[in-house]
Amino acid sequence: MTGPIVAGVDGTGSGQDAAALAARLARATGAPLVVACVYPRDTRPGADGDAAQGPAAEALEAARELVGGLEVEYRTTASSSPARGLAELAEQEDAATVVVGSHRRGPFGRVASGSTAERLLHGSGCPVAVAPRGYRRREDAGLRRIGVAFVGSPDGYEAVRHAADLAARSGLPLTLFSVVTVHHSWFVPEAVRPEEETIPVEVRKEYQEALDRALAGLPEGVPATGELLYGEVVDELSVVGERGVDLLVCGSRGYGPVRRVLLGTVSAALVRQSSVPVLVVPRGGG
Repeated sequence: MTGPIVAGVDGTGSGQDAAALAARLARATGAPLVVACVYPRDTRPGADGDAAQGPAAEALEAARELVGGLEVEYRTTASSSPARGLAELAEQEDAATVVVGSHRRGPFGRVASGSTAERLLHGSGCPVAVAPRGYRRREDAGLRRIGVAFVGSPDGYEAVRHAADLAARSGLPLTLFSVVTVHHSWFVPEAVRPEEETIPVEVRKEYQEALDRALAGLPEGVPATGELLYGEVVDELSVVGERGVDLLVCGSRGYGPVRRVLLGTVSAALVRQSSVPVLVVPRGGG
């Protein structure tokens, strides 16, 4: 990850949430930061381009106090849609990540992708991070731990690779979470804790071995641990903030164009329900 972080702002609280998350990512990784506002391109004869740029400039000004202390490049750009404008800018800049905010009517403190985030998440060529609603108001000092939604698939390993790169650049610890889905057929009357009483030993062993292999493949110097969780995948991963995680990295679905973000069932649900920012990584090439 060598390119800048691009934050999309629009003068609303959602855009300010994106700016706050992008600033924390930039501080942690040392990546350059570009704060951009996309305004509508009006091709009608006699259209006043300056009138459209005015609100865009105001949106950038509103984001300045959230990224204080950083060297930031501010941009306004015209496009047919915010998602297209941000995607084109990210491609031009070879961006490391595009950061956007949640839907303004989503649950407070949760990620809820709006139209711009949805479109980016269904076709961006670089990772897309979505900030929870109200993220700008969180008083914690910054990012402390990166989490990864790990599954033993190519997309799962791509998420681990990207998260490991983030951890190496930021010096942040990394935790790989693998969720064992608990089947009702495993329950017995005397069961108390599913991980000890109801899940077959061979199942736990299979998940643990996959997690150990992923950890063993991480670069030297990346402080990392693994943890097995038990229950429904989205329910468990959406609350990893309670385990000290400040950013959750997950992969795309297992099919679709290489190097494009395409939401699968789990990643889409995480983007809607997570209490911490979610970063979705494009499909890998291998």
